[in-house]
Amino acid sequence: MSKSLSKPTILFHWLTGLLFIAVFALGLYLGELPKGPEKFELFAVHKSLGFIVLTAAVLRLFWRIKEGAISSVSEMSKWQSVLSKSVHYLLLAATIVMPASGLMLNIGGGRATEVFAIQVLAAGEKIGWLSGVAHFVHVQAVNIIIVVFILHVAGALKHEIIDKDGTLSRMFGR
Repeated sequence: MSKSLSKPTILFHWLTGLLFIAVFALGLYLGELPKGPEKFELFAVHKSLGFIVLTAAVLRLFWRIKEGAISSVSEMSKWQSVLSKSVHYLLLAATIVMPASGLMLNIGGGRATEVFAIQVLAAGEKIGWLSGVAHFVHVQAVNIIIVVFILHVAGALKHEIIDKDGTLSRMFGR
């Protein structure tokens, strides 16, 4: 069995992952919600949590660079290793790209950026091309993220149920 994971690694994994899932699910819900006061209020929560996810994900990335790549608990075939690393890198990228594109969408729309009613960036001029690119990324990434997340969960379950190698226990700090 490989070495245990540091407490910051575990904390960043769960904090970023669970917040990302919450913001992602809220975004999907908002996409189906008709315009109105509820959507406006929930949209503010979505943006605030998205900014927090971006901050946590950047800190997680810096920690990951400092600590190095996480080694696998069990031996894997070449294709499984490539798939596993690809899924992990795509999820790391998603936790940065998705909220960053939301932030750029907000900036491109000329709106102030607020985190739970505290302004962190002032409103500016609208930047049409930035808003357009950010919107494209923010919307198109959804299906890719869903597939990658399903692969991540399937991999974790494979390690737990088939390999019985303690990967999930390690992610819980045991």
